[in-house]
Amino acid sequence: MATTIPYLTSPGSIKTALEKIRSAATPERVTKDFVTTVLQIKGGTGATIPPYLKRIGMVGSDGAPTDLYKQFRNPARSGVAIADAIKTGYRELLQANEYFFKLSDKDLKSLIVQVTGLGSDDRVVALIHSTLVHLRGFANFESNFEHVEINQAIEQNNDFPRQIAISPTPSSGRVGLNLSYTINLNLPATSDQAVFNAIFRSLKEHLLSSDE
Repeated sequence: MATTIPYLTSPGSIKTALEKIRSAATPERVTKDFVTTVLQIKGGTGATIPPYLKRIGMVGSDGAPTDLYKQFRNPARSGVAIADAIKTGYRELLQANEYFFKLSDKDLKSLIVQVTGLGSDDRVVALIHSTLVHLRGFANFESNFEHVEINQAIEQNNDFPRQIAISPTPSSGRVGLNLSYTINLNLPATSDQAVFNAIFRSLKEHLLSSDE
């Protein structure tokens, strides 16, 4: 059974590539020449980087850097971008176990064997595992308040939300008056995740936090 799970024959090269992508200017196209000349990953190893980045959603089919690529270069979004890239490139593992990225090395290898149908001693299993482990080292799978709220709204509406109702828990422990309220939030028409993060962060800090 042929596997469609992405891997590199030199797994550690993804670590080198990502570290250099952080500091290099974003190119119009991620080509073999870019990898060889700018990222300084030579030969056959360098040639495998662009196809792999395409598989995990950081580069488009035309070679252009995607939003995930650009977000990765932002220190504030870097870990989340790679987490999304892993879920994109390794969707077969995600379908088999939605928390595959939390598995121990032993259990992750077992899942790879299960999904690919390969033998446990097959070299490809080891390469998939090693490549994923190197990539996982850059990821942050811990979602924050804003990220969860926005993603839930996107999943429900298949688009960025224009209005979200937020109903905080009624205040308690006060004498005389308990209040509850609903905020109708009109969001701007933008696909920039950072804008939504800033809006929800401000809400959390100034309207939803308790002063008790």
